[in-house]
Amino acid sequence: MARSDKRREPRFDDDEDGELRAERRPPPRPRARKKSRRSRSLFGALIYWSFTLALWGAIAGGGLAVYYGARLPPIDQLAVPKRPPNIAILDANGELLANRGDTGGAAVRLADLPPYVPKAFIAIEDRRFYSHWGVDPIGIGRAIVRNVTGRGGMQGGSTLTQQLAKNLFLTQERTISRKIQEAILALWLEHKYSKDQILELYLNRVYFGSGAYGVEAAAERYFGHGAKTITLSEAAVLAGLMKAPSKLAPDRNPEGAAERAAQVIAAMAQEGHISESTATTALSHSARARSDIGAGSINYAADYVMDMLDDTIGAIDQDIVVTTTIDARMEMAAEGALKQELDEKGAKFGVAQGAIVALDPTGAIRALVGGRDYSASQFNRAVSAKRQPGSAFKPFVYLTGLEQGLTPESVREDGPLDVKGWRPENYSRQYLGPVTLTKALSLSLNTVAVRVGLEVGPKAVAKTAHRLGVQSDLQANASIALGTSEVTPLELVAAYTPFANGGIGVQPHVILKVKTAAGKTLYQRKNASLGRVIAPQYVAMMNDMMRETLLTGTARKAELPGWNAAGKTGTSQDFRDAWFVGYTGRLVAGVWLGNDDNSPTKKASGGNLPVEIWSRFMSVALKGQPVAGLPSGAWRSENIALPESIAKPMDDLIGLFTGESRPAPRPQSARTAPTPRPPAPIPADSPEQPPVAQAQPASPAPRDAPPRSPPRAIDDLLPPEDIPTVGSIERPRQRRGAPDRSIFEDLFGGG
Repeated sequence: MARSDKRREPRFDDDEDGELRAERRPPPRPRARKKSRRSRSLFGALIYWSFTLALWGAIAGGGLAVYYGARLPPIDQLAVPKRPPNIAILDANGELLANRGDTGGAAVRLADLPPYVPKAFIAIEDRRFYSHWGVDPIGIGRAIVRNVTGRGGMQGGSTLTQQLAKNLFLTQERTISRKIQEAILALWLEHKYSKDQILELYLNRVYFGSGAYGVEAAAERYFGHGAKTITLSEAAVLAGLMKAPSKLAPDRNPEGAAERAAQVIAAMAQEGHISESTATTALSHSARARSDIGAGSINYAADYVMDMLDDTIGAIDQDIVVTTTIDARMEMAAEGALKQELDEKGAKFGVAQGAIVALDPTGAIRALVGGRDYSASQFNRAVSAKRQPGSAFKPFVYLTGLEQGLTPESVREDGPLDVKGWRPENYSRQYLGPVTLTKALSLSLNTVAVRVGLEVGPKAVAKTAHRLGVQSDLQANASIALGTSEVTPLELVAAYTPFANGGIGVQPHVILKVKTAAGKTLYQRKNASLGRVIAPQYVAMMNDMMRETLLTGTARKAELPGWNAAGKTGTSQDFRDAWFVGYTGRLVAGVWLGNDDNSPTKKASGGNLPVEIWSRFMSVALKGQPVAGLPSGAWRSENIALPESIAKPMDDLIGLFTGESRPAPRPQSARTAPTPRPPAPIPADSPEQPPVAQAQPASPAPRDAPPRSPPRAIDDLLPPEDIPTVGSIERPRQRRGAPDRSIFEDLFGGG
């Protein structure tokens, strides 16, 4: 019974009640403790796996950072790109006309800005700018929460430093790789530069829309003045543009820009940058953008300055300031005169485009308008459009005739003419018979101009035009007298300038000086001219002749009270081009009208719209300037009948072109010119010939006519003698002892 010996029997203990019970065991654990143990187990697992994932995420992020960082340039070779140079273009009085360059404005120091300007950008774009180290995890988290919950609108987590890094080094693509590189570069910028330096770089590099980079360019573009003088409301508008520069541009979306600016001001008040009262004041005085900036005609002048600048100083590698000859007041007057006339009468006359050029007697360009609307067309018609000048070319024909022995009172036949099958006609197809050259020019008689052109020779006419300033190629044939060779408005106006300044050829110029932003002079224009291109007596004759155009001729609609003015109209074939070039002793201005496709207008002629535009412009441009007369003088009226030794070769020359065997009409003394036959009536709307009842011969003034003031001595109006003579021009004998200095001596120097 060994098995029974080892059996363990149950043991009972006595308790107080004398009852017998089994051995006491520990009571079972409650179920709550099991749940607690299970919760602690899940929480621990969560911490474990979170730590594990974070660790692997950090490793992966570090790997990505290393990978994409390796694709960046080496840190020791990394540098902030040099800011593209800005060209500030000023008028003759120092007023800013335009900025040119990739940035559209000059750089500005942070210390020169009103304090609320940088604060506006910090409040709306990066409130923790001065707290983070380039990348703001808190800002990123806040942006994620707001984007998920939909509160506050969609927001980005990029700091100002990250935005600067993107603008300086990266493209605008939205990819993970770019964001990683952006963060790396932001850390480098924070290590390399101070907060204020980063903020200054940001304000000078960020894009504000409409081609403006930097706060200075944006202030000029939208408000017409520099960033140093912008108001709090304007600063809020500019800061608000960072969200969407094109969509919120204040000149195109003023409501959206104002709403965003209000958010900026509210953020500034919330951050304590401005007081509540200041915020209320700013909201009640919202900023207004200038909507006309970028579309104004001043951009035609600015474009021309840029074209000339390359030849003046070469490559540009720094900010420069260019002082021009442009007068901002005249430029606005020219733009307004052209636009107003075309708005009122352009459709009626079928004219879509126009151009205006104004030069002073030295050749300085004072106003240049290359088209009706720069925003619609940037083609500069004032300097690039070559068009037929029509009768506006005739002064060069008559000047050539004067230089070869004719006078304003020389008589030529206005009658039918056949030049090897070409039969030039007057507009009215009516003829006046024998007329003086003055009458022929003032009434723009085509047949007389062709006769004179044939007498002197087409090549001589072309040579005269080139000598005075026309640079385009000219076809030296019989039709040159009627302006069939194309020229630009600028060169035609330049060629008229010697008539206004006493016979001195000019070089049209627009740049006076160029300086760096630090004040170093790179270029300074020196007084220069082409020398004398017209002898004084011929200047006086031409001015007498072209003055008559405004008194009784095709430009009689011109109105410039108190000024002695002269000029010539021009209309090309089929009314495709309408011109008027007129001048005083202070200013030479030319107007061209037409269509870019060279289609005919509805009888727009030099005598109507261009003359009206010229009058509007000149009345404003010359306002307040002292009156100056035109160069004039006493020239003798002699019997100009040609001797047979000269007349016979002239008859042969005309016969060579015309095929006629009859002798050319002999000029008679202007004071005894025969009475011409009465012409047929001329239509009142003739563009180049006003109504003429009867052409009267030149005759002495009646005895009871009011006496004329004695003419000024020519020598009183001459430039100094050291100006070289261009070509073989007869120089008149000088009168000694001229006591007074003339306007032209003041312009060109000497005494």
